[in-house]
Amino acid sequence: MPTPEKQRIMEAESGGPLLGAHFSIAGGIHKALYTARDYRCTAVQIFTKNASTWKERILSDQDMEAFDRARQETGITAIASHTAYLINLGSPEKKKFDRSCSALIQEMARAAQLGIPWVLHHPGAHMETGEAAGIKRISEGINRVLCESKKNGPRLLLETCAGQGTTLGHTFEQLAAIVEKVEQPERLGFCFDTCHIFAAGYDIRTETAYHKTMAAFDAVLGLDRLKVIHLNDALRDLGSKVDRHAHIGKGEIGLPGFSLIMNDERLAHIPKILETPKKEGGIDWDRRNLNCLRAMLRDYE
Repeated sequence: MPTPEKQRIMEAESGGPLLGAHFSIAGGIHKALYTARDYRCTAVQIFTKNASTWKERILSDQDMEAFDRARQETGITAIASHTAYLINLGSPEKKKFDRSCSALIQEMARAAQLGIPWVLHHPGAHMETGEAAGIKRISEGINRVLCESKKNGPRLLLETCAGQGTTLGHTFEQLAAIVEKVEQPERLGFCFDTCHIFAAGYDIRTETAYHKTMAAFDAVLGLDRLKVIHLNDALRDLGSKVDRHAHIGKGEIGLPGFSLIMNDERLAHIPKILETPKKEGGIDWDRRNLNCLRAMLRDYE
């Protein structure tokens, strides 16, 4: 049985999957990369700060040096950061909108300092002001953020959303409408979340349904702009608009849908990240879910 480090090398050399999970940065941002290596991951997602507060994090030289060293030692370069939960570029309240723009600018700056290529972001919620008004504000916010962020820095990825409450981005057309109003669209991309799209009404459970959904995504947004995939089963039914993640194969999507994604050659180069619940009942669910996904690959041992 190869060691985790040997297995990671074997995966990289054999063109294995870019597969990982969202890991904690407790004890230092760099710690997430070592955790990812221990789980035989070749990709990882992190928060660069406490995602539940407005308080910003200023990176020290030691933070950046430790992160760069961890990247070199683990060989993990497919890294994404996720923005804080409080950010809402769709807010009609000027103070909240301005604060959200500022927070996203800071997130983009931290990712640039760390050499992280992608920043994942939920577009926002219109707060009962209507879809059109919300899309307009989100686009305006993105324009401000990109204008004040390094052009050679990370790409901002808009994540597909479930449609819970007044959140936007739960249809491919909404995401396209946001991008259409952005002045630097080449600096944007997309993150495809399986739980979210399923909750929004896009089916991927069968081969026919999967190909229909992916064809719609390609036609409206373009598969060439898909940069990260979140692999999460869904706790609720198709079209529920409820954002509740479940373990792989333990929700309403089921194993066949994930097998279709894992074996879609068009998506082979795209990092796939778990955001499923963590340890429960003494079970290391990240390890179990990752192994479940690896076992789906037809040409991977």
